[in-house]
Amino acid sequence: MYLKFKNKNKALFLDRDGVINEDYGYVYETNKFHLVDNIQTLIKQAVISGYKIIIVTNQAGIGRKIFSKNDFFKITKYMKEIFLKYNCNIDAVYHCPYHPTEGIGQYLKNSYDRKPNPGMLLRAQKDFNIDMDRSILIGDKISDIEAGIKALVKTNILLNRNKVKNKKFSDFIEIHSLIEALKYL
Repeated sequence: MYLKFKNKNKALFLDRDGVINEDYGYVYETNKFHLVDNIQTLIKQAVISGYKIIIVTNQAGIGRKIFSKNDFFKITKYMKEIFLKYNCNIDAVYHCPYHPTEGIGQYLKNSYDRKPNPGMLLRAQKDFNIDMDRSILIGDKISDIEAGIKALVKTNILLNRNKVKNKKFSDFIEIHSLIEALKYL
């Protein structure tokens, strides 16, 4: 049994807007990038526990021409620098700029990467040799949970800070603050 896990990594997959930072809708400016309470504590503990930290985020604002890819890369760099101040390394950020109905030009498509599809998670699995049975996904939307289930992530956690009823799936854990997620690491 030990050999099965010997060379595989475990990952903490995180959605960005609503889990890493407050979701004000299309967050792409540094002055509007505010961390969700306890995210740095969660990431720091996950790093200590041996998890790869991988962000998987739909970014249809690019495809809708609300902001540019360059804007996204700038805010990503800013986010990574913030976490480095807490001694938290983000191993990778996967993003999907496409939207199936509101994308403009080349961005108008139903991408396999766009959650609830599992594409970003499966790419990360391959890139980092991830064992999905030992991995965790935390998202704030049911589409995040759907992507995790489709990618066979064993532990899928819905951060439901507003305590909205969610009955679409039964095979996920619901929490109301990120501090509650620590016990699943």
